[in-house]
Amino acid sequence: MRWGIFLVGLLVMSLGIALMIKADLGGAPWDVLHIGLTKQLGLTVGTWSILMGLLILSATSLLMKAWPQLGAFLNMLLVGLFIDLFLWLLPTSNHLFIQLAMLVIGVLTIGYGIGLYIAPGCGAGPRDSLMLALQLKTGWKVQYVRGIMEIMVLTVGWLLGGPVFIGTILFCFGIGSVVGFTLPQCQRLFNFVIEKRNEHEDLNKGTLRLDDYDRLSEKAR
Repeated sequence: MRWGIFLVGLLVMSLGIALMIKADLGGAPWDVLHIGLTKQLGLTVGTWSILMGLLILSATSLLMKAWPQLGAFLNMLLVGLFIDLFLWLLPTSNHLFIQLAMLVIGVLTIGYGIGLYIAPGCGAGPRDSLMLALQLKTGWKVQYVRGIMEIMVLTVGWLLGGPVFIGTILFCFGIGSVVGFTLPQCQRLFNFVIEKRNEHEDLNKGTLRLDDYDRLSEKAR
């Protein structure tokens, strides 16, 4: 169940990323980099997401001298595959209203995807793993490490021709608040699902007494 919710979270987050890209009003910093690499070197956005994730996981492993968690590896692989799938499925629009709607819905969808994949506690994604590793090594606050990472990635992506526009600003300044709203909801949903599953398993594993059936015990005697 935990891994099922984790995978749903990756799927939802990837849908949000694809919606932002299709809106064509500016991407999140890492997506700006992936799109820039696609423009300059070819391959798909999802493929670059996987390759960069692999590079980041390798760097994190060297820093921490430990193998990455399974959740981080699955995040690296599946998000890239899901992004390419949704980019293939989703339509493109030149109407500004529709583009804005796709952008806003995309940011909200990413927020819920992040909440769903974090709630089960199956492991952080490659970029978050690197952020935590750098925070441990430098002793800096997490927000400083994350801020420097995002600025560097965004700058390189922009230089490569990645799309930096209003969507980039909306994501950078809004995703923290969105996740702050969605994560508690997703955590409550996860806890509810787990509690219900445990109750169901307890019922199935419990022994049934003859007295549990209406008046049958009296007849049996």
